[in-house]
Amino acid sequence: MKTTGVADPWRAPVIVAQIPEIGLTRELEAGQATREAMAEVAGLREILSAHATFELRPENGERVHVTGRLSARIGQTCVVTLDPIENDIEEAIDLTFAPPEQIVHVTDHDEDVDENGSEAAQEFEPIENGVIDLGRLATDVLFLAIDPYPRKPGAVFEPRIAAADPEDHPFAALKALKGDPNQSPRAKPRKK
Repeated sequence: MKTTGVADPWRAPVIVAQIPEIGLTRELEAGQATREAMAEVAGLREILSAHATFELRPENGERVHVTGRLSARIGQTCVVTLDPIENDIEEAIDLTFAPPEQIVHVTDHDEDVDENGSEAAQEFEPIENGVIDLGRLATDVLFLAIDPYPRKPGAVFEPRIAAADPEDHPFAALKALKGDPNQSPRAKPRKK
């Protein structure tokens, strides 16, 4: 059994050749060790829960349509108050996986033609070595959904602006060197 890697802590590989014609349903729940590793990779305080459901449907051309939903609860730190907070993540998943040679083909032509004859760009995710890793997919969806600047409800950043001091400006030092313009300049002694 392979140990959990730091780069891909949540693994759930599905061999594409073993997906039946009627499709396949998978439900994943990340365990404690997996959630801790994911939190470390994402720079989160913690991941309290992570659950994903998937429907895999084979399509023409060795493609696989994957739909599903990711639900997670994460622990973060409020960027305003620095208090610990928890946020819920709910994300829909709708992707089509294809063999790498099909992805290169679509990329080379930039546009694909749909069944009605109109041009439509279509993007595919790669099937790597005949496998779709649902755990990695769920992790990617989770990481992309994280709010990079989480705020506690009602927290508002209020900058502290001190009253402007008229003597506190970039040219105050020059003014001090020059002297007070209201005083008469001293008479300079003349050279004989």
